[in-house]
Amino acid sequence: MTQEELARRVKETAYLEGDFTLRSGRKSKYYLDKYLFETEPDVLAALGEKFAARCGSRVTRIAGAELGGVALAAATSMATGKPFVIVRNTRKDHGTSKKFEGKIEPGDVVLLVEDIATTGGQVLEAAKELAAAGATVERIVAVIDRQEGARENVEKAGFAFESLLTKADLGIG
Repeated sequence: MTQEELARRVKETAYLEGDFTLRSGRKSKYYLDKYLFETEPDVLAALGEKFAARCGSRVTRIAGAELGGVALAAATSMATGKPFVIVRNTRKDHGTSKKFEGKIEPGDVVLLVEDIATTGGQVLEAAKELAAAGATVERIVAVIDRQEGARENVEKAGFAFESLLTKADLGIG
């Protein structure tokens, strides 16, 4: 799928207009429902391939934060043949009480995939958890950068940031 086709498919499946409150607490007149594009097989497969193309040779593991990053990490894992790990938002209070599902080991080099980046808050939390576990986050790549501060916040925290698409690519002003 070309970049233009991907942008078109993401927008036609996930773009909603109205009055929305984002995870960051910000108000918005539009919403990009990640679950609407992540549950479309052609879009998810294309995203896995696009993320795989951003996977450097040093990367040993793919990571995604629950819940939106799980399908993306799995698709990228299948496209690269590299294992993936799920970063929980909160530690389980039952069973194994793990912060991660899958293996993360000191020395792992991680490509951290993200769905939609507004301020970068959730993905930064995940990156810090990975670093605390001894991994190196090579880069953070989002499907969509809403261009509302995520890049600046992620880079200020010392992580490399890229996005496959921006709101401008989707024709959102």
